[in-house]
Amino acid sequence: MAHYRLQCPITEGQVSELRINDTVTLDGSLFGIRDATLIHLFDRGRRTRFDLSGHAVIHTAPNVHKVPLTPEHPAGYAPVCVGTTTSARMERFTAPLMRDYGVRLILGKGGLMADSAAAFIAFGGAYLAVVGGAAALETTWIEAIEDVDLDDLNPESLWRFKVSGFGPLLVAMDSHGGNLYLEVEAQANARRAAALVTLGVMP
Repeated sequence: MAHYRLQCPITEGQVSELRINDTVTLDGSLFGIRDATLIHLFDRGRRTRFDLSGHAVIHTAPNVHKVPLTPEHPAGYAPVCVGTTTSARMERFTAPLMRDYGVRLILGKGGLMADSAAAFIAFGGAYLAVVGGAAALETTWIEAIEDVDLDDLNPESLWRFKVSGFGPLLVAMDSHGGNLYLEVEAQANARRAAALVTLGVMP
């Protein structure tokens, strides 16, 4: 296991170094997306002016409030609570995000499934797991909301956060087919089977 501190955007070579159970801390820009954002981008033909190539996205719909435009708040928003949402609902968008926009890292809760695992291998990406219930802590890692696009979808806009020391995050799916969720499931099934044998119950 290794720890990496990455400045976004990152390269495919940097992603290829990551293995499951490694940890990552991010600096630079982090883009916030959620269901509505992705539906509008891929089902309704909208585009974003943001360049996502080499970047990380986080599954979120942040709690923000409007503030006057200042150097501290260049988008006119201040973060109140930026929590991570469950990723599984957005499974079908992993491949197009990577293929069409060049996204390298996806942050979320609960993992993704087989199609996403295949996309990480095909396009060179990884899934970084965020601990559930840590929204208050995550928010402290966000220095500012730098910009926002598709803001008619607020709070499911496309957000560009400026982050510093965002993490550590756990590499749960990597570009080599490693999948921590499948490993944990296999271990749990093996322990269950062993327990049933001990109890004299056929698994």
